[in-house]
Amino acid sequence: MNFWGILFIVMILLTLGAVFYLASRFRRFSFMQGLCREHKVLSWTAGLIPTAACGLFAFINVWTAIVVLIHLLVIWGICDFIAFVIRKISGKKRRFNIEGAAAILLTTAYLSVGWYNAFHVDVTDYSFTTSKDIGDGIRIVGIADSHLGITLDGDTFRKEMAKVQQAEPDIVIVAGDFVDDDSTRSDMIKACSALGDLKTTYGVYFIYGNHDKGYFEYRDFNSDELEAELLKNKVTILKDQTVEIGEHFLLAGRLDRTFTERLSAQELLKDADRSKYIIMLDHQPNDYANEAAAAPDLVFSGHTHGGPLIPAGQIGLLLGLNDRVYGTEKRENTDFVVTSGISGWAIPFKTGTFSEITVMDIRPSK
Repeated sequence: MNFWGILFIVMILLTLGAVFYLASRFRRFSFMQGLCREHKVLSWTAGLIPTAACGLFAFINVWTAIVVLIHLLVIWGICDFIAFVIRKISGKKRRFNIEGAAAILLTTAYLSVGWYNAFHVDVTDYSFTTSKDIGDGIRIVGIADSHLGITLDGDTFRKEMAKVQQAEPDIVIVAGDFVDDDSTRSDMIKACSALGDLKTTYGVYFIYGNHDKGYFEYRDFNSDELEAELLKNKVTILKDQTVEIGEHFLLAGRLDRTFTERLSAQELLKDADRSKYIIMLDHQPNDYANEAAAAPDLVFSGHTHGGPLIPAGQIGLLLGLNDRVYGTEKRENTDFVVTSGISGWAIPFKTGTFSEITVMDIRPSK
């Protein structure tokens, strides 16, 4: 069984455990005590109120409801433990279900911050220098993981592109997962049009992520129609290809690792002009050793969403799913950048990170 199968089973077991645990804890509130004494079955049914409240998030999708339920379970469990320790130290018995009220309030506050982090898109700036001849340098604006439909539709994506335009980019790079399995044709067309309206020096460039091709067959457009719409809006699609950007730069776009036919990083750059500053796009940040050996100057990735829910990013690193979850790293002569993405995947919360547009300035060293 693969990682996602195991994760699915764990999530289902946690959900079932959460339903029972939260029902038993909700029955501790004073307004429930009389019902518990007189009508046990009815009290257990009423105890499902927290589960039902979390279940309302299923109107977004079932995974969002499960995530809210599990967060309430974990936070309530922590509050119960702290209350237990305090009572042991103080020698006092429980009179009020303060820990239950605290758990509900803390979960609401915590996930509200996560909601804000998912929907509010920041601009993150990086600066890199090189001894190569790059003239006056270049400003790269990178986005990834818009996953149209969860926090961004076609109209809100266009609004975020205004921030991209304000950064005055020389080039815009889209590092995969532009659409998702739940994206609509209408949103896809609007978002492609927004990319096409960007004013840049060298254009807009796109690589495929693992979701762009689609894992299922229920969205109302296919990957060929996505590609046609991107090309219609003058977006250059790179499929294990390199292109020259002005006089001093080379852009290499890799196919996602889910494409069995993709070239190695070394094969992609075997004929590259090493006097140029080489920028590589790779949706998933999990081939750092080979990419450092291929020696591009900069590698830009997305995919991880910055570890959207604590501790998802840390688990991904421990399991070796990614070489980095967020930020920058230097290996040998290559700078690596991983963006947290302009949106989220499946759930509208980011408790471990935030949504962002990435601005990278490449300047000559003095």
